[in-house]
Amino acid sequence: MSNQSELSSDLDRRLRSICAQARWILRITEYSDRPAPVLVVKERVPLSKDSGSDEVETRKSVLKDRGLVYGKALRACLPAIREVVSGICDPTGVPLELHRAFNSGKIAYRGNLPLDEEAGAKLALMFKLQERVADMDRVEIISWRVQRFSREEALYWLTRLTQYPEPLNRWAQAGMRLMLGGQAGDKDLKSVLESVRRM
Repeated sequence: MSNQSELSSDLDRRLRSICAQARWILRITEYSDRPAPVLVVKERVPLSKDSGSDEVETRKSVLKDRGLVYGKALRACLPAIREVVSGICDPTGVPLELHRAFNSGKIAYRGNLPLDEEAGAKLALMFKLQERVADMDRVEIISWRVQRFSREEALYWLTRLTQYPEPLNRWAQAGMRLMLGGQAGDKDLKSVLESVRRM
């Protein structure tokens, strides 16, 4: 059995029950119309169904997509993604070592990784903000700056970008791209990128 197969088997065995309960999931998958792999961050959202009585509602949940990344943007974000997932622990506080899924030059693992609330919010922000950004230096700067957010900052900004009517969400995303990643063609992008890589 190859090292990558052993890694996939180990991750699947350890993470299956945790993923079933986790509010946030990072799915590493493939789409026929996009370069593999595709990383999709999902949030478990409760659904309530009226049972027709005043007693108890049947509660279910569904995983909703909160952002995705692939191709060049994934390569630009990957070091920051690795940092975000490296600190995730199981419910007893034991590190899950999820960064191992991203350690090789090629991401061979396919499956679900459980995220805590902070990691889920940060990855959702990264994936949302890299959309419509053609300059990969800007994408990387944005990803590093989001990675360094506190849990509270990540949750606040994710709410500002996603919980309002569509035009307001879109404007907030455009403003945050500018705030975190500067403008396309800015002469200082390279020096800022070097600086955030060293932080």
